[in-house]
Amino acid sequence: MEPILIFKALSNETRRQILLWLKNPEQHFSPLELSQHPDGGKNGICVGTIQMKAGLAQSVISSYLLTMLKAGLLLSERRGQWTYYRRNEEIIRQFADYVQHEL
Repeated sequence: MEPILIFKALSNETRRQILLWLKNPEQHFSPLELSQHPDGGKNGICVGTIQMKAGLAQSVISSYLLTMLKAGLLLSERRGQWTYYRRNEEIIRQFADYVQHEL
């Protein structure tokens, strides 16, 4: 875990929103959007669905997701032509412990 990369990733409101949306996809994405995912969004949400919710260009969202992936906040899984993203709960827990005990 690299705290500085996580702090940088969290310094953007849209990236924080994406992390929140991925925490509980069923609360933040419509049933129709989730029905288009093989597992109903339980094991990740595709870039296109995140992009539509954020209302930003897909290239911007892809860049944001890559930043969070490099920071360790997200995990990705490629299935066919789609890439699905989900939270990396272990790293998020480690970061929360770091903030609580080290700062």
